Amino acid sequence: MTSTNPERSLTYNARYEDLSRSVQGPVNPFKVNTLKRKNVLTGLAEEAAISDTTFNTQHRTFQSLGYSQNPNGDGAFVGDIEKAYRLGGKNVVQMHPTKEASEAMRRKRQKKGDVSIVDGEGAYKGPWARYGVDQYEEREALSGEELGTDEEYEEVEEEQGAAVAQPAALAPLATDYAADNTNSESTEFHGESLYDYQGRTYMHVPQDLDIDLRKELGSVKNYTPKKLIHTWKSHTKPITSLQFFPNSGHLLLSSSADQKVKLWDVYHERALLRTFSGHTKALTSAIFSPSPSNSGRQILTASYDRQMKLWDTETGQCVSRFTTGKIPHCVAFNPSVENGHEFLAGMSDKKIVQFDTRSGEMTQEYDHHLGPVNTITFVDNNRRFITTSDDKSLRAWEYNIPVPIKFIAEPYMYSMVRATPHPSGKYCAFQSGDNQIVVYASTDRFRQNRKKSFRGHNTAGYAVDLVCSPDGQWLATGDTMGYLVIFDWKTCKMVQKLLPGGDGQKEGKMGATTCVAWHPQETSKIASAGLDGIIRYWD
Repeated sequence: MTSTNPERSLTYNARYEDLSRSVQGPVNPFKVNTLKRKNVLTGLAEEAAISDTTFNTQHRTFQSLGYSQNPNGDGAFVGDIEKAYRLGGKNVVQMHPTKEASEAMRRKRQKKGDVSIVDGEGAYKGPWARYGVDQYEEREALSGEELGTDEEYEEVEEEQGAAVAQPAALAPLATDYAADNTNSESTEFHGESLYDYQGRTYMHVPQDLDIDLRKELGSVKNYTPKKLIHTWKSHTKPITSLQFFPNSGHLLLSSSADQKVKLWDVYHERALLRTFSGHTKALTSAIFSPSPSNSGRQILTASYDRQMKLWDTETGQCVSRFTTGKIPHCVAFNPSVENGHEFLAGMSDKKIVQFDTRSGEMTQEYDHHLGPVNTITFVDNNRRFITTSDDKSLRAWEYNIPVPIKFIAEPYMYSMVRATPHPSGKYCAFQSGDNQIVVYASTDRFRQNRKKSFRGHNTAGYAVDLVCSPDGQWLATGDTMGYLVIFDWKTCKMVQKLLPGGDGQKEGKMGATTCVAWHPQETSKIASAGLDGIIRYWD
């Protein structure tokens, strides 16, 4: 402690007990504890009786004028003392204009006008009537002073016949979706020959392998992969979706933020077969047509350029283009035979739109969500579908009927960003935003199965895919640290956590793994990809 008076200064650190003792006189022998109890770490802090109104007034005065009264009650000021004496120590409440000044200001205001006159002389201005001054006027008491942090001047300039500057044209980035109607799509075949010696293309399911790619799905027992066996490298930006060719799985489709869609050979040389180009922004999804009548013959892509395009898988030509002027977040073909030519798209404007690929027309619109749509999953033999959204709700719909049959929204729910149906057809798993996978029944009641909750991985902040094995025994997903995570569906326990150590990567260095696809015919092969743009094949 220091003091201006050397006789009263302390040259050592006194204890709290010594500083709290009586100033003079003997100690009361009948008082057990003469020390005041501490209520803060450094000693005793006494409360000051001051009302909220007084405190707020002085706080606003200090913010606006730079000074305020000293709370000690001695009438002194803290802050800008010179300004305080120049303004007479008034606070912001006392600085308000008097009643006479307010009336003089109101007399300078223009007339409100007649409500029956829309334009011209005497038109109605109402509360928008201006004051009859050319420039702003400072308050008399504050003339020549700087404004506080919460005040500003506004200067209104009247037009005097001068040419009004035209606003700058919108950047092409804001309106390019309307101009993307040209036939700018292109494709490139990367192989040596499109046809083999029998005149067959890569669409032909290979039969010279040690596995039957035409057997029924889920007819063999699946196992968890153990190691990394191959990597595909061609994309230059993060990969947004992965999907194997329906039923056979001899081709792999990938889409990326580099505006490209690529088709890969899963067997033989595992080479890049074809690249589809035509989008001007990052892709959100790319899927094969799953209908048995058109299995894999067409590819549907969705992009941030607000376009959805239908491609021929074999020739690479763009067949149709669809748009609503909004960004499609997810797309899903109807897997049924009778409606296999229709698809649904979850848009950024909270709507789910239904298109017919034959006519190119929008045939239905489902408009009940309160946020951008994240997932669309067909259930119940493709007669119904379940959607989730950023509004943290789940809705179930009858196909072609734009009224939800089930609505689920609980206070503890998070946004569900990815979904996958269970091969049994009884359940549907959803990737929740609170680092867990939740399961809902896909039957009539659509109730949550609270006994099934998969935890232990980290997905918050990312839209991480999840997929069930064809036999329904395992559930695979990604992780923000780059892991490929596999759960046991029955016990909900994590049984495998793989990281590609062969690439020299460490935990978290390769970025999040956001895309996962389980091979429909192999027993233990999984493809994964993520932010590093590399597709990894596990067995």
